[in-house]
Amino acid sequence: KTMRLAQQLYEGVDIEGEGTVGLITYLRTDSTRVSEEAAGMAADYIEKTYGKEFLAKESAAGKKEKKIQDAHEAIRPTSLERTPQSVKDDLPRELFRLYQLIWKRFVASRMSPAVYETTGVKVQAGDYIFTMSNAVCKFEGYRSVYSAEDEQEEEGDDMKLTSLQSITDFMTCAGRTLPDNIRLWARRNLAVARSNEVSPEERRHAQRALSIMMNIQWQSNYFEAIDPQEARRILDEELYGMERVKQRIIETIIQINRTHTLPAYGLLLVGPAGTGKSQIAYAVARILKLPWTTLDMSSINDPEQLTGSSRVYANAKPGIIMDAFSMAGESSLVFIINELDKAASGKGNGNPADVLLTLLDNLGFTDNYMECMIPTVGVYPIATANDKENISAPLMSRFAVIDIPDYTSEEKKVIFSKFALPKVLKRMSLREEECIITPEALDAVIEKYKNTSGIRDLEQAAEHIAANALYQIEADHVTSVTFDAKMVRNLLG
Repeated sequence: KTMRLAQQLYEGVDIEGEGTVGLITYLRTDSTRVSEEAAGMAADYIEKTYGKEFLAKESAAGKKEKKIQDAHEAIRPTSLERTPQSVKDDLPRELFRLYQLIWKRFVASRMSPAVYETTGVKVQAGDYIFTMSNAVCKFEGYRSVYSAEDEQEEEGDDMKLTSLQSITDFMTCAGRTLPDNIRLWARRNLAVARSNEVSPEERRHAQRALSIMMNIQWQSNYFEAIDPQEARRILDEELYGMERVKQRIIETIIQINRTHTLPAYGLLLVGPAGTGKSQIAYAVARILKLPWTTLDMSSINDPEQLTGSSRVYANAKPGIIMDAFSMAGESSLVFIINELDKAASGKGNGNPADVLLTLLDNLGFTDNYMECMIPTVGVYPIATANDKENISAPLMSRFAVIDIPDYTSEEKKVIFSKFALPKVLKRMSLREEECIITPEALDAVIEKYKNTSGIRDLEQAAEHIAANALYQIEADHVTSVTFDAKMVRNLLG
């Protein structure tokens, strides 16, 4: 889950007044190295905010370790001017907490250590020696980044109902806020968890199930209105062209605004690989302002992966769907079901597609481990598929189908030059004038990938070109790199 959140911070989030901004650098790295530019940015910020004495004389973060690949620098904020507090209103709670952690750890790593004055006392009484020590902070150093309010907030956020006493107190004070069937289920499981007439294993399972269920906010099916203009802005930001697709999504938004409930049907996005189906799904989740989770049907071979295992087994656990509710912390969320056309190819006992039908019907879903029907009225499914011919008729009937066309050559040109390449340049801290693509070079890129569907190859080409420009600027000390058609052909092969 943490990597999924970090991926969102890396790919970009919507910041008011700036548009979509990548808040952190590349995340899949074990490097502790920091570039000279980033070190200078940190030094300027620390000196301006805290004072020159707070600058570290030498930071271990700037050294290259022997046992790491070091292909990228350490994970860090793309700009220290985007403090956690300045973007708090634009980020969901979990994204904010992760960004705050990365931002503060990076700044702290570039600061001088805290200085303590330690006093120790030893008292000998016969054969015994009593020792006591006390430390007084004389210089805050890196600790200045962490305020007392932050520590209290983090401690409060981590409070969860895990003990039987806390669950009992919650049931006494707020039990009536739960759906009726869950309230009755909770009472039964509390009785099992307290009972001495059942095995310790049964008590453990009952308490674990209670902890999962009680930490989910069970919400009503009333849905707040969504601003269609804001929805359109997000779609235009994420997708180029695709007017018919955007129109269908806006129609869905208007329907939600009129009924204040989610539509009876989910969305099924069908099209070739690389045409942005998942990107559309994530954009819709952003518009709905709901947490989201993904189900990759190509990796699910047994229905039990979705429905969980029975408590009769010692290693029993909830299924993927129940885990999604638990991680989201609320009952309203978007399920992004990738590769729905592979759902019928289960290799275990039963068909995973049958389990999906119960989730998509919005009548309730039963997890074998929880032994309780979970309300699904707040679940909005968005599925993707390459070939709808491989999807069963019952599954198809649960979705409104949107066909995603492939891009034309002209559209690919605009996407590469206006979206893919600028996005990569911004992430690599390169200016547009440092990496120039001539019209002939752009034609060469499009020509190379004219027979491939989608834009994934174009995005990889943009990454390759930008990385080569950065290499030439750093290694050959040139001020800018202009790519012509021949250079592009040689570079991309």
